[in-house]
Amino acid sequence: MKSIIKIENLIFEYMGEEDQEPVKAINNISLDIEEGSFTAIIGQNGSGKTALIDAIELLKYALSGQTIPANFCDYINIDADSASLKYEFKVENMETKALYSSVYEVSIRKDLDDSAQNLINDSEIHEKYKVTLFDEVLSYSYDNGEKKKKMLPVIDTRTSDAFAPKTKYDALTGKNRSLEMDLLVAKKLAGATSRSFVFSKEMLAAIRENCKEAWHIFLINSLVDYGHLSLFVINTANSGLISLNALPLAFRYEEKTRGAAGSLAFRLDGVSVIKQENFDIMKKVIDNMNIVLTQIIPGLTISIKDLGAQIMKDGQSGYRIQMISQRNGKEIPLQYESDGIKKIVSILQLLIVVYNNPSITVAIDELDSGVFEYLLGEILRIISEKGKGQLIFTSHNLRPLETLDRGFIAFTTTNPSNRYMRLNNVKTNNNLRDFYYRDIVLGEQSEVVYEPTNNYKIALAFREAGEMSGS
Repeated sequence: MKSIIKIENLIFEYMGEEDQEPVKAINNISLDIEEGSFTAIIGQNGSGKTALIDAIELLKYALSGQTIPANFCDYINIDADSASLKYEFKVENMETKALYSSVYEVSIRKDLDDSAQNLINDSEIHEKYKVTLFDEVLSYSYDNGEKKKKMLPVIDTRTSDAFAPKTKYDALTGKNRSLEMDLLVAKKLAGATSRSFVFSKEMLAAIRENCKEAWHIFLINSLVDYGHLSLFVINTANSGLISLNALPLAFRYEEKTRGAAGSLAFRLDGVSVIKQENFDIMKKVIDNMNIVLTQIIPGLTISIKDLGAQIMKDGQSGYRIQMISQRNGKEIPLQYESDGIKKIVSILQLLIVVYNNPSITVAIDELDSGVFEYLLGEILRIISEKGKGQLIFTSHNLRPLETLDRGFIAFTTTNPSNRYMRLNNVKTNNNLRDFYYRDIVLGEQSEVVYEPTNNYKIALAFREAGEMSGS
């Protein structure tokens, strides 16, 4: 079974008082996973590029049943009680040819984390907060050519019961009444631990064990598999780790009978200890990466140097390793390569996967960070022309405007209610980079793409600040 999924009409809005309209940080973004699909988000600092990547990352946490990090509290407007997100998926069962349209809605709020409070100097209480997911609703329609079902909620948690509607509860749980209390406890536990209840291990176990309707199980399993195995998000913390002499390596690797996906971080300024199974996987992943790496950066390959076996804290067998760079017959620690090379190495295996696999989505914030712009442009051109999966990335660098088809590029605007747009009236012979610059100056599009600055005032501000500091 294969699933092809897309995110449609992504909305990320801040809910305020009852008499106030919601503020949309992200409004009506559609992301199709199709062969060769490609989305570049270009715009000035603070214009909402990272918010899109973070909304996709929150989706991954939810679908994977993982705890949502507390930093997502920052996406709730200070004057708002909560934020709401809405994702739409298209899923196809390749065996039965059944088509699903599914909508997942979820709200988040900032709650005090009582378990994380700690005392400072025996008097001051330092408050910590957590994200609470609530009002989760999973809906879908179904069409296999013979049977059609219109869009209706299948799991609606906006109730004092575990979930509604009653007919769907009975279908998903097999009318197993002994589950009622267990699911209520699981619902409360999910809220307390910043996890999705809909995609929690408790809910999934109950459905997989008791549900007899195959179309329900297929959809839910497809979304869960997508979150675990096919959706990857690389945020700016990736670059932060590199600057701290660590290498975060994201990967998905498949063989005939097994596969693995995830991310591992290695020390670059010393020795790392990893499990034997991770050591075996990483050797294969790096061998796979080197096929492309040596072409991107001529003559360069990397390897894992085995420094000997070591028993780990849990008693499992492990290895002491060091990341090595090999070029022109010489070996040096990878630590001494440039940050740009480390950045490429950290994401390269995902770029290989997105080039070859149509069911993969990779979202990268600030893809251009530290990467030579000409090389960046060439890599993006190749993936956009022949890639099968979906790559979504943000960039401050305008080099992609010279190498990518205009249909692959969205620009941020200054309008929070219409944050992303495509440029209109662009002719095939127009240089998109020049066209974008012209719009910054002349403002010929329907939305403003750049908050204008005044060079005279900037220069004056520099002078006043210097006088104040005595410089």
